[in-house]
Amino acid sequence: MKIKFLLTAILLVSFQNFFAQETPVKQAVDSVKQNVIDVEKQRALEKERLEKQLKEEKKALKEKEKAEEKVEKAEKEAKDAEKKTEKQQDKLEKEQKKFEKEQKKLANAEKDVEKAQSKIEKERKNLEKMQAKHEKAIAKGKLSPVEIEKGNVALTKQQLKIKEAEEDLEKAQKKLKKLR
Repeated sequence: MKIKFLLTAILLVSFQNFFAQETPVKQAVDSVKQNVIDVEKQRALEKERLEKQLKEEKKALKEKEKAEEKVEKAEKEAKDAEKKTEKQQDKLEKEQKKFEKEQKKLANAEKDVEKAQSKIEKERKNLEKMQAKHEKAIAKGKLSPVEIEKGNVALTKQQLKIKEAEEDLEKAQKKLKKLR
């Protein structure tokens, strides 16, 4: 029975040891020293936080500058594109005016050719009428030699007018060919 008591006692002590709460062992720390360490830690943390904040601000500033540069570049490109389109439009307008001017010149040259042709036809008809009238008067025998000469001079003048009209026609045709 002694053994039972002994074993039971050992068992109880071991249960008591097993289920007992642990008490942490604290060392005695000087509170002043602890406060100095805490202040130093706070300063280090504050310094770290400020450095991190400064880095973030620098990064944000760089990103802002890059964004502004992109905006400026885009604005410049837009202005350049606008100037280019204006230049192209001006160039097209000049070309169109030049084309219209050439068309006008061409039309005028064609009119000049037509006028010269109609003038030649008119002068030839006048020459034919004058010749017929002159020959009729000569055939009747009513004209004196002076009047016959005057009629011949008028016919020669009319032939000169026809030659001048033909020269004008040639000039107008050359001008027309040159424009085409």
